Amino acid sequence: MGEKSIHKQFYGYLWAFILVALSGCLGNVVDGIIVGNLISADGVSAINLSKPINQFIFTLHLLINAGAGMLVAYALGRQNIGEARQFFTRALTLSTGIGLLLTILGGIVFPGQVARLLCNNEQLLPLARDYMQVLLLGNPAFIVMWGLSTMVGVNGSPKLVSLAVIVDNVVNLLLDIVFIQAFGWGITGSSAATVVGHLVGISILLTHWCNPENRRLKLQFGGGGVLASWRRIVSQGAPLAVASICLTLLLLSANTIVLSTTGRTGIFVFALCMNLLQVYNLFLSGTCQTLQSLGARQVGKRDEQSVRAVIRKGFRFITVAMVVTCLLVWVYPEGIARLFGCDDPAVITEANHALRVFALSFIPFCYIYVLMIVYKLYGHHRMALFISFALSLTVIPVLWAMSQWAPKAIWYSYLVAYVIEAIVIYILHKSAHIQFKLKTDK
Repeated sequence: MGEKSIHKQFYGYLWAFILVALSGCLGNVVDGIIVGNLISADGVSAINLSKPINQFIFTLHLLINAGAGMLVAYALGRQNIGEARQFFTRALTLSTGIGLLLTILGGIVFPGQVARLLCNNEQLLPLARDYMQVLLLGNPAFIVMWGLSTMVGVNGSPKLVSLAVIVDNVVNLLLDIVFIQAFGWGITGSSAATVVGHLVGISILLTHWCNPENRRLKLQFGGGGVLASWRRIVSQGAPLAVASICLTLLLLSANTIVLSTTGRTGIFVFALCMNLLQVYNLFLSGTCQTLQSLGARQVGKRDEQSVRAVIRKGFRFITVAMVVTCLLVWVYPEGIARLFGCDDPAVITEANHALRVFALSFIPFCYIYVLMIVYKLYGHHRMALFISFALSLTVIPVLWAMSQWAPKAIWYSYLVAYVIEAIVIYILHKSAHIQFKLKTDK
């Protein structure tokens, strides 16, 4: 495949998947901004305390749909339409079933217990519970929206994915204001608006199958090997899902450590830093999903040159995105704090310092995450799995140690952890003599 063709396809997929990432992370950012201005800073903290739930739901999406998306891409690259349909069908049914199970257990049976597990502050607990319960009740909309976005993009309609996500987020933004202010639903209205936005996005994505040419990827029930297919789907998505579940544990641990070490002011500042991470994640998620979808199709075609071209463009884009984002944060960190309704000078001063440190911390994180996808594309599954665990689990002991012996330096925990991890990965890569070449047995 020519360089120009790869260039066009890469950016077509990239911008579509960046907009898809908006569906997963910008909802929280928009919620935080509106809640901070219409309700209180405690509302922003409550949303941040609920992020482990959102991340856990996203983990299920990665485990099922990201893995299946790569398998569908491999199958389409080989023109094996039957296999592509099987993986699409089984991924959709599995993700929907798990989403409904979470709705019953977390949203209906144990909402209070879930909230108390994530929030040990009695002042923040009522807000956190109200927000979390709606997230759990509406989680099937989250996982189906992200799953359909992945499959529609893989099937060659990234522009429709872009449209669906844009409309999704516009609806979310408008309904945030309507539900919170006009209806008086408070923080519950914020999470309800996100769920309704996803439902609208799903309805738009379903129009993909109105075109007969797109029906090569459709539901196909029956046939044997269901459990074997699910095992392949889960195995393929495992590294990304492990990274995400570790991030869920990190969010839970970090919230607990920061809240107990720095109090309500600290948890608000940490919430601002996590919202900054959402901005990085827009570019990171778009880059990684492009590598998975477009890169996997080139792997399926055995086109080594095109695979390398996709990877080069991925690293080039994420570098530019990180540099620009980091510079903006360093120049005007105060704007982020004020955007979330903060006007306390002492809190703004602390936020300015923390945001600048985190802006640097996320740079090695993004490079390591993209590298994990590259290892996966080339079949180095053990290295990919190691990075999945290390990305988040390295931070937890460093964060705990900082909170015990250097609490004033707690904001440097992420940067220290990711630098340590980068050094370890380099040593393991060299000692294992790993080469990035397509395996001939695929």
